Parts: sequence; C-alpha cells; structure tokens
Amino acid sequence: MGLPWYRVHTVVINDPGRLLAVHLMHTALVAGWAGSMALYELAIFDPSDPVLNPMWRQGMFVMPFMARLGVTGSWGGWSITGETGVDPGFWSFEGVAAAHIIFSGLLFLAAIWHWTFWDLEIWQDPRTGEPALDLPKIFGIHLLLAGLGCFGFGAFHLTGVFGPGMWVSDAYGLSGHLEPVQPSWGPEGFNPFNPGGIVAHHIAAGIVGIIAGIFHITSRPPERLYKALRMGNIETVLASAIAAVFFAAFIVAGTMWYGAAATPVELFGPTRFQWDQSYFKTEINRRVQTALDNGATKAEAYAAIPEKLAFYDYVGNSPAKGGLFRVGPMVNGDGLPTSWIGHISFTDKEGRDLQVRRLPNFFENFPVVLEDAQGVVRADIPFRRAEAKYSFEQTGVTATIYGGALAGQTFTDPADVKRLARKAQLGEGFEFDREKYHSDGTFRSSPRGWFTFGHAVFALLFFFGHIWHGARTLYRDVFAGIDPDLGEQVEFGLFAKLGDRTTRRLPEGYVPPAGSTLR
Repeated sequence: MGLPWYRVHTVVINDPGRLLAVHLMHTALVAGWAGSMALYELAIFDPSDPVLNPMWRQGMFVMPFMARLGVTGSWGGWSITGETGVDPGFWSFEGVAAAHIIFSGLLFLAAIWHWTFWDLEIWQDPRTGEPALDLPKIFGIHLLLAGLGCFGFGAFHLTGVFGPGMWVSDAYGLSGHLEPVQPSWGPEGFNPFNPGGIVAHHIAAGIVGIIAGIFHITSRPPERLYKALRMGNIETVLASAIAAVFFAAFIVAGTMWYGAAATPVELFGPTRFQWDQSYFKTEINRRVQTALDNGATKAEAYAAIPEKLAFYDYVGNSPAKGGLFRVGPMVNGDGLPTSWIGHISFTDKEGRDLQVRRLPNFFENFPVVLEDAQGVVRADIPFRRAEAKYSFEQTGVTATIYGGALAGQTFTDPADVKRLARKAQLGEGFEFDREKYHSDGTFRSSPRGWFTFGHAVFALLFFFGHIWHGARTLYRDVFAGIDPDLGEQVEFGLFAKLGDRTTRRLPEGYVPPAGSTLR
C-alpha cells in the first residue's frame, strides 16, 4: 500500500470506537499527570512562610492553577495564605489530586474497552447503511458540550453560586484571597487585569457556543461548502482542532508573560516587565512619599512597607532572570529568603541622596553605579583603582538602612557600603539561607517563565502542524501520503482480508446493486 511511517492515524478512519478510545486515553494521561504532579508537589511543598517562601519560589507548577480556581487548603490543616487548622473538606489539594487520579483510571479502562469493542454502530451512512463518522454533527455536539462547560464555569463556579469564585487580589499582589466575582459587561471587562471580565467572557462565550452547537447539530452544510472544506475528511478535524489549540496556547503564553487577572502575582510570581518598569519600586516610593507628606519620619515610612511588597521588588523573582538551562525551583538558586534587611539609602559627602543603577534582566553582572536625583553619576565601584575618580572612598559614600531587620543602622566602612551597594543592585535587600535547599547562587526562572516558554514553543509547533494537516486535507490529491481511494482499504475490520475489495464485510440485510463485485 505504500503507507508512510507517520500515517498511524489510519486505524481510526471511519471507526467511532477507536477514535473515541484514543481521545479517552489522551484525557486519561492528562488527568493522571495532573493528579500525580499535584501529589508530588504537595510532598515537597513547605507552607510555613507564604510571604518569603511562596509556592512559586519553590517551583510549584500545578498548585498555583488549583489555587486560582479555589483550592487553597490541605488535609494537613494548612492554607497557602498562611492559616493553620483549616478544614477544607473534599475540595483540598489532596482531594482534587485523588479525584484526578481516579478519573484517569476510569478513563484508562474506558479507552481499553472502546479499543477492544471497536465496532460501534453510532453513525451509519444512510445511503449504504455502512459505518461512517458524521463529522459536522460531531462538531456540533462537541461545540454544545464545550459551550455548556464554559457557561457553567462562568455563571456558577466563578460567581460563587455553586463554587468558591476565583483568586482576587489588589494591583500589587498583597491581599490575594478567594472571592465570588460578578461579571463586568462594560468596556472595563476587556481590561486583562479585571477578574469580572473573565466571568463575563466565559458566560458570553458559553452562550455563543451553545447556540452554535445546536445550529450545527440541527442543520447540514451546503454541498459546495462541505466539499470545499473537506468536511468528510477526518484530517480536516485534526487541522481545525490544532488551530484552536495553538490559538489558545499563544493567548495563555501572552497573558502569563505580561500578566493578567488569571495569573496572579501571589501564585505565579512577578512578571518580567514589572521589574523592567520599576513597578513595585514606584509603589514603594509612592507609599513612602505619602507617609512623609503626612508627617512620618523616613524610618517610620519604610517600616510601614509590607515585606511582601519589598520582596516583589527583587530581581531574583523575575521570571526572565534564570534563563532556560538551569533547572529546578528558584530556591535552588539564590536560596531561601530569611528576612528583609530594609531599604538601603546611600549618601555622599556632599549630602546628596544617591541610588544604585539596577541590574537589567538579561545581565548576570553589571557595574555598580550610583546616581543622584537628576541621573548624574556621583559614585561607582571602579574596575581600575588607579584611574578611579568616583570611588566610594573618594566620594565618601555611606549607607543607611530604613525598615527591615537592620533598621536605623548606618554603615561608613567602604567595604560594608560596597557590599550593600551590590545588594541594592538587585532591588530591595534580603538575607538568604543557602544551606536548606543546597542553593548554588545562580538565579532560576519562575514557573511563570517556564509556562510561557513551554506554551510559546508548543503554539509554534501546533501552528505548523495546522498548516501541514490543513494543506494535506485541501491538496490531498497532490500530497504524499494517502491517496483519495486508499481510505477504505486500510479501514480496520472493513474487509475480511485487508485491502481485498472482494472480501468487504457488508451490513446485515444489505443487498449489493446488480453487477457489483461485492458479496
């Protein structure tokens, strides 16, 4: 027959039972992986410090997705928000993980059953009575079911009618919690950081899907459209499905990387652009200035800064910092943060307040340069001491710490000031324990970075897969692979002797037309 090695899907041509079996097995593998990975993450997760040792620092990948949909507690009595003695009931991390594993096992058995008892007479060609997949009707059924699921998720789960709502927080990721969310139907619903837009879009998309599904179930496509889009070809279904998948993959990669209401900072870590745009530094400065305007001292203003906000303003938490070739969670790199030492403020002998120029995302090393309020360089750590003009010793730079563990201390020794300047290069200063996780001192990417990279890569692969299979479908007669008359020759169970048209198995009661070679 000359079948290429990659034409493994021929076994499901016009075969409802085995087509169903392969989809059941795929779902079983996905559900089984999700449940197993959730249990593994629970086994290694340390819930003791949700501020300085959150799940995203520990490399958790599945747990953040569970948490954003309402699963935040464990049968161990802890919650990701730091509470103890909680009783989440069945809807705990362990309960949901076990449900996925049990569901995976049932799907596995169902896949085996449908692969074994493949000869299902679900659809038949009304002209011949032979088995045939009614692909337009199948599309309508899937669209209806997807629409019902989408509508139900938005109208019941997210709104709190029959569910916990979703994870909601403030703009700086400080007050995250579960909350029922009402839909936002106005223009504000298109703000990607508005949780109400997620609810509204699920409800709207679900309604459209339900209506479109009913339409495709109850109506037949015109003959010209049916032939033009090759609606009778199973590879058309594959090409169309891949299009939906790569589109969704591009969308989630973008919303994860740039941030959205669906990817909270508390669960996935800061975005790379929040470091680039000094997002958290700007908020810290705003709060300090507001406190100063209200009569507080500088020490009191920084002491009021939440440790969580200060921790976000640290370059090691950027998802772009670790690159793609250092595996493991972020705590394997810089270590376990133990405390915020406080905000480090520098002053030269002229009394000017100086700030350290911060480390860009894609740099491992960067010159230590101190600027005044106008951006003029006033001090640095020179490469060549003999040519130094702005060294800390020459400019008399001192460091004073406000807030945090070292609040109120002033350092004048140049060696200490240089050490603090290198720490300030990375944002707010923190002390790290490198022993607990055997950390090696090099940055790691956060789950946000890995998710984005993985989905962007798969989106590109699926995009080219869509082009490939779409071209094979539309130009089947000129493409290498299955020619138009080969399908029935390789269809499983259609002939008593594979490929021998004279041994076709006919439906019971079917009478071949006069002159036919069929018997």
